[in-house]
Amino acid sequence: MPFIVGVIFRKSGIIYNYDPGDISLQMGDMVICHLDNSTEIGEVVVSATELGAGEVIEPISKVVRRATEYDHSVLELNKSKEEEGGRKFDELAKSHRLSMKLVDVHIVFDKSKMIFYFTAEKRVDFREMVKELASSFKIRIELRQIGVRDEAKIVGGLGPCGINLCCKSFLTDFESISIKMAKDQNLPLNPLKISGICGRLMCCLKYEYESYKDFIDIAPERGIKVKTKFGTGVVCGYEPLKKALVVVFENENKLSILLEEVEVTNERVQMDDDR
Repeated sequence: MPFIVGVIFRKSGIIYNYDPGDISLQMGDMVICHLDNSTEIGEVVVSATELGAGEVIEPISKVVRRATEYDHSVLELNKSKEEEGGRKFDELAKSHRLSMKLVDVHIVFDKSKMIFYFTAEKRVDFREMVKELASSFKIRIELRQIGVRDEAKIVGGLGPCGINLCCKSFLTDFESISIKMAKDQNLPLNPLKISGICGRLMCCLKYEYESYKDFIDIAPERGIKVKTKFGTGVVCGYEPLKKALVVVFENENKLSILLEEVEVTNERVQMDDDR
């Protein structure tokens, strides 16, 4: 059976599968590969894995070679040029009076192009700027306007939880997040509490949402009377991850009881939060 390795070409980028061929590779090794009609240097982040029968869906490109000392020197040279490009970008944006915030600069390993990632509040006419950048660096120039979530993914930082941002650490794509996800999880709808440093709803609202949604779809509504081994009480809350109901009894005691351990009645009691 064939083997594949997972290679990432930019931090927080997509993991691409490659055939290592006869090259013995370990996680952390730097390799040269073909990517999108160019040659890039990347890092092995998934060690060699054997594919099962029928798992290969499309042809997999081969790793060209393990990166040499010369390749590493080229990478360092490109990085210094990227820094120079960043300074030139800011200078030209200011001279052309363009409201653009530079986020990142990347020179493709084979020097086929230089890519500038920036944010702006609206569309920007940067055609003259591209010409001047191309004239300065003698390389094909691309300017790509990105959103605030992509900016956070590139720049990184710490989330409200105190650890590195999910988008910087392991997410390779952004899923749609809605305020309904926060509502269904009974989270405070304070934008400061449910928004990430990008200003958008936090990606982690998606992680447990399906569990909450599935539970709420089958759980009795608040105010419904249920029979339990402790007596008859009223549903006043949920603990979806435990698959449990919070039940309040006549003596005002509240207990967490598994949904499977209660008998739901058709009676309803007016609750304070119903008013």
